[in-house]
Amino acid sequence: MAEPRSKRPRVTLPACQAHRALPGSRVRQSFPPAVEEGLCGVTSALLELAYCLQALGEYFDQAHVALPNVSKFFLHQALEERKAAEALMKYQQERGGHYCSKTIQKPNCEYAVGLMKALELAMVQWKTMVRYFEELYALSIENADPHSASTIKKQFIGPKIRKIKLMGDLLTNARRLDCSQDGRNSLGDYFMDRLQEEFRTDQFMHLSSFMDNYWQSPCTPYPSSICYHFAQGDHYAHKSQNAIS
Repeated sequence: MAEPRSKRPRVTLPACQAHRALPGSRVRQSFPPAVEEGLCGVTSALLELAYCLQALGEYFDQAHVALPNVSKFFLHQALEERKAAEALMKYQQERGGHYCSKTIQKPNCEYAVGLMKALELAMVQWKTMVRYFEELYALSIENADPHSASTIKKQFIGPKIRKIKLMGDLLTNARRLDCSQDGRNSLGDYFMDRLQEEFRTDQFMHLSSFMDNYWQSPCTPYPSSICYHFAQGDHYAHKSQNAIS
């Protein structure tokens, strides 16, 4: 007899145990209470993550740190997490549920006083959020809620995985430049702030929003208008190179 498959150990999903469904909702249909509680708890976790990223952004903007591009990066990430939380709130309302407001705790990021530690903290936080969404996805499947499962998989898990990849790349470059870990400014921090593309320009901010809006499966081609703009950019770049030569 074959051994039963071992189930994957679950993390503690931050479900809102005190959550109560709206009485007399006429739009509610096939929306299990357990899924609604999980959505409410994960929404609060996203708001806490946004608060943490905002605190990091404000820290790097202080006069004794003076890494303005790093500060803009973390503040932009905080804005994206708040938008994700608002998207979850709107989804709950569309399904006939609601988000029960609660106190957002002060972020525990005082020890992240260097660029390396700040990047590591952000990466850990996003990995935790991916686990939350994966558990919420499994909970939706178990409670026969395919709509919630599809929404979580397409709109929330994918963008978080891309952010984890980004943070891994940034951490690798930060280690190459021997960035500070104890709050003392180093030349590596300055180089990361000035030369790292994701910090130096707003190109990453526009690209990340573009990919989130137009992300599709690998088998589905991008719209022809988008491909046209990419082709035009390559054409102009080729003409510029010929003019220089």
